[in-house]
Amino acid sequence: MKFSEAWLREWVSPELGTQALADAITMAGLEVDAVEPVGAEFQGVVVAEVIARTPHPDADKLNVCQVEDGSGESVQVVCGAPNVDVGQKVPFARVGAVLPENFKIKKAKLRGVESRGMICSASELGLEEGRSEGIYVLPADAPVGEDLRTWLQLDDRTIEVDLTPNRGDCLSLRGVAREVGVLTRETVSAPAASPVAARIEESFPVTVSVAEQCPRYLGRVLRDVDLSVATPLWMVEKLRRSGIRSIDPAVDVTNYVMLELGQPMHAFDLERLEGGIEVRLARTGETLTLLDGQTVDLDDRTLVIADGNGPLAIAGVMGGELSGVSRQTRHLFLEAAFFTPLAVAGKARDYGLHTDASHRFERGVDPALTAVAMERATELLMAIVGGTPGPVIEAGDPDLAFAGAEVALRRSRLDACLGMALPSDEIEDILNRLGMTVTASAEGWLVKTPSWRFDIAIEEDLIEELARIHGYNRLPVRRPLARLGLTADDEATQPLRRLRRHMVSRGYQEAITYSFVSPELQALLTPGGVSPALANPISSDMSVMRHSLFPGLLKALMHNLNRQQQRVRLFETGLVFQGELDALKQTPMFGGLVCGPRDVEGWASRRENVDFFDLKGDLESLLALSGSRDEWQFEAETHPALHPGRTARLYRNGEAVGWMGALHPAVRSQLGIKPDVYVFEVTQASVTHGAIPRFKPLSRYPEVRRDLAFVVEAGVGVAPLLDAIRRRAGEWLTQWQLFDVYQGKGVADGHKSIALGLTWQHPSRTLNDEEINQLIAAVVEEAESRFGAVLRS
Repeated sequence: MKFSEAWLREWVSPELGTQALADAITMAGLEVDAVEPVGAEFQGVVVAEVIARTPHPDADKLNVCQVEDGSGESVQVVCGAPNVDVGQKVPFARVGAVLPENFKIKKAKLRGVESRGMICSASELGLEEGRSEGIYVLPADAPVGEDLRTWLQLDDRTIEVDLTPNRGDCLSLRGVAREVGVLTRETVSAPAASPVAARIEESFPVTVSVAEQCPRYLGRVLRDVDLSVATPLWMVEKLRRSGIRSIDPAVDVTNYVMLELGQPMHAFDLERLEGGIEVRLARTGETLTLLDGQTVDLDDRTLVIADGNGPLAIAGVMGGELSGVSRQTRHLFLEAAFFTPLAVAGKARDYGLHTDASHRFERGVDPALTAVAMERATELLMAIVGGTPGPVIEAGDPDLAFAGAEVALRRSRLDACLGMALPSDEIEDILNRLGMTVTASAEGWLVKTPSWRFDIAIEEDLIEELARIHGYNRLPVRRPLARLGLTADDEATQPLRRLRRHMVSRGYQEAITYSFVSPELQALLTPGGVSPALANPISSDMSVMRHSLFPGLLKALMHNLNRQQQRVRLFETGLVFQGELDALKQTPMFGGLVCGPRDVEGWASRRENVDFFDLKGDLESLLALSGSRDEWQFEAETHPALHPGRTARLYRNGEAVGWMGALHPAVRSQLGIKPDVYVFEVTQASVTHGAIPRFKPLSRYPEVRRDLAFVVEAGVGVAPLLDAIRRRAGEWLTQWQLFDVYQGKGVADGHKSIALGLTWQHPSRTLNDEEINQLIAAVVEEAESRFGAVLRS
């Protein structure tokens, strides 16, 4: 909400300076974003009248003008503006004047003709953004010789307030003035708005088909208006200082009433209406060309204002081009309505719009304002464009309109929340000044809220109102008193921060992606996966909750690849959402991906790209942090989004907890990703839960190592073979490692040689050859019987 300080002080004028006033508004919870002058600094500019104009003798685009500036003598000025003419009142910068950016006016000769001053445009005075097309023509009643800055009241400030969505009641001068009056205990003087009596009996029929969405709709005919007249300068300036451009008197008045009272209004060209006005839901297949020129296909859940020919406007959002007013309009139909917030919420965004009207209706407009705004707009229009008003007609069901809420406020709860006891007189005074009706009760008070406060529904809302008006800075500050015991540190649990630091140390960067993703991308990566769809998504490609971390990570990868970042290593932690809303399972997951060259570019770097085992090594190093590496197994399985020959399912103690593998070539092709991509995803609980480190004495006796090479079929996995060998190798086996896998000359086709190093050590004595040979025999027998392995000679 943006407004001028001078306009606010017409309503309420406390004895506070500009900054003190802004501070008071901010401390009341209405944050002031900016306080700026309404115009740039300039000096020596007065109101003047052009009394003569002749073409420049040596320049086709210049005119030699004589102006009367109140000094008693005419002043000669050379002007290049195409719209300058005799009889105009204009801003005139005398010799010696200083314009914005310290531009000083001096005597000059333009093509040999003397010029003593400058006729100014609005942009040259800092009153308009961009470059003006001509000089700034002032109203005919502007006083010649008057200092322009004083006459336009440019020693004023604009105050811009950033309102939270619950304070729609402050989206007007009326609302802000009411708040300032409450804060400073000053009287608020609203402009007088007397009912305008009907002078003709003519009315235009109105019906409301959906009264639950539009409880009040008021309309009025205004005949014989003259929209060719100019909007008064005082109104143009107030609109400009509120960030709204003047268009024509009808539009300007409705915008002015919206800023002044908070009630959006609309004016239709009566001669373009057919039959009667109907407030209804749009019908399938209907379209509407809006005032901004775009044509939209109306959804059958959209509330519209229609006549006999079809939709005229999207209710509470924007009017249509067909029924819009113009300078040639002779008769008006004014509307003022109350649309419920739920009827308008999200509708502007559905059509790619955001208007001042929708901004207000979505937050709640006082339903009691419709009649007041209608009379105020009628009064202003008649004063500017004339006209003959008809009676105000009303349709809908006013009983369905919001009329405030009744909320019980307990003294005990109030004192506990504020940490102090406010005097009862002050409590009732604050609530009364906020427009509430207060009735004492046994436990405290029963409070009836006004019709403009949609945000007050529970006891805590009233407590917040009392706290902010009394002053947050005046509430007592006390340290909480509580018995605080130290929480036991679970040494078996790895904190996420440690896992994150580990991934960063391996060259990864943490990604934080949205929890909602494209349904198409999700179906591609987790076909058959079910997750909730959003009722009101940000966009169509972010309309379902993620079933996996893969979609977000892959979108981040594509973003980087599209910007020539070929070496990408990302990880993410976050929730995934599986199942329908009524049986939703939310699981914290840990995921990551790698893509591109194995090493950072350099003269000594390897040039090959990452492969499956690079990611497996990084993941195994992460799992090893828990101290329970032996509990993990990688088993070859298939995943619909991963390469069937380069995919593993992750198990911990037999429980499936994640996946890792290469992205399927068909998926990469569909996503437009050329290089190989390797991804993993595992539950956070499985990687954070570990074992408590325990001390184990070191043996002082020598180790015994034996190397064995087995020839097995190529399809035999190494991990199952190693698990079987460990179980038969005895309790004294301390180390085991795979140090060679060979296929080629000397090994039969379809087979491979697996070389293992096994190390034994006894804690209290030296192992002899007989004991070692028995263990080796048991290992060989297990490998032969279970895997058909042959000991290679």
